[in-house]
Amino acid sequence: TCVVRQSSEDKAMGRLYLLRDVKKKYPEKIVSVMGCMVGVKDPVHLRKKLPFVDVFMAPSEPKPMVEFLKDRMDEAELMAYEEKSRQERDLVQDGDLILPTHEQGNLISAHVPVVYGCSHACTFCIIPFRRGVERSRSVGEIVAHVRSLAKQGVKEVTLLGQIVDRYGKDIPDGPDLADLLHVVHDVAEETGVERIRFLTSHPNWMSDKLLQTVADLPRVMPQIEVPIQAGNDEVLENMKRGYTNAQYRALVDKIRATIPDVAIHTDIIVGFCGETEAQFMDTYQILADLRLDKVHLAKYSPRPHTVSARRMEDDV
Repeated sequence: TCVVRQSSEDKAMGRLYLLRDVKKKYPEKIVSVMGCMVGVKDPVHLRKKLPFVDVFMAPSEPKPMVEFLKDRMDEAELMAYEEKSRQERDLVQDGDLILPTHEQGNLISAHVPVVYGCSHACTFCIIPFRRGVERSRSVGEIVAHVRSLAKQGVKEVTLLGQIVDRYGKDIPDGPDLADLLHVVHDVAEETGVERIRFLTSHPNWMSDKLLQTVADLPRVMPQIEVPIQAGNDEVLENMKRGYTNAQYRALVDKIRATIPDVAIHTDIIVGFCGETEAQFMDTYQILADLRLDKVHLAKYSPRPHTVSARRMEDDV
């Protein structure tokens, strides 16, 4: 489940209510809910609303699922499970990720998280409340993850972070994203990974060094995903994005000058609190002027705990 937008949450709830009928017809079937919706919603309220769900598991908290499954095993099954788990731990190195059997040798592209959480706190975004403050994974852990995926046939990796170009900023004298790309590129050459991507970037942290690294490394794809969210300065200020329309335009010019044949993707939120027709047209105009390659559009929806939900009126 995802709670970044209300539409994602509505889709998950709709699917769950369909499963309610399945559970009624086949009571022995197990229904579980995982992901961010479990972490954001009041667990007591969620259980009352979804009484047919057997187990809830929040992000990065597998214990409820593990305990639920173990409770359903008899003693012989439990001993066999623990022995198999021990053998698997002995076979793999720290940081290895074992793909599901049906994906091994068949999955071409895979995601590799490099930054968890976010410390920027845009007024509309629930991520800091759900995933916590920004935390960068170690280079060694990321390298082990990429090597493990390569062994299983993956040819393309995408490095993920809510603000991926802030990688390493939480580590004193740590590497930055450009440094990490060089390391992952070396690993890709050794292991046969053909393409490297990263997302999502923030305009304020898109450094000259990072852009030049993308231009220099052949296996790093000439693709930059850098959301603007709105094309009007007052709306950007209300969102607490930290840049202006003019600064974003200048960044796009710099990206195109540095990286030949680059594809630039962006995100737009329409209908943010207080947005006027004229302010909306500013967003329309910047897209018309810049002619970006791909635009992800979303209607604003208030998310619990965010500044915009608590202090601003959803009046558009």
